[in-house]
Amino acid sequence: MPEISRFFGIVITMYADDHNPPHFHARYGEFRAMINISEGDIIEGTMPLKILRLIQAWVEIHREELILNWKESRNENPNFSKIEPLR
Repeated sequence: MPEISRFFGIVITMYADDHNPPHFHARYGEFRAMINISEGDIIEGTMPLKILRLIQAWVEIHREELILNWKESRNENPNFSKIEPLR
């Protein structure tokens, strides 16, 4: 699962040819969550509220890039783009 960003101990990844709706995976310590790109909400898993708010702020800034990576994930050999971390 390619890492597309990392910030404040949060690791953001995306699977190739993953199921809908468009989403990414976030890890923070022992927490794991699938995050919906369009809304920034948790589809599955758990995340501390403070960390979820950081992820949601990052999604707001980089939603277009996330959508492009999601579209790329549909290709046979996807080439995911790195996305700038939250600073």
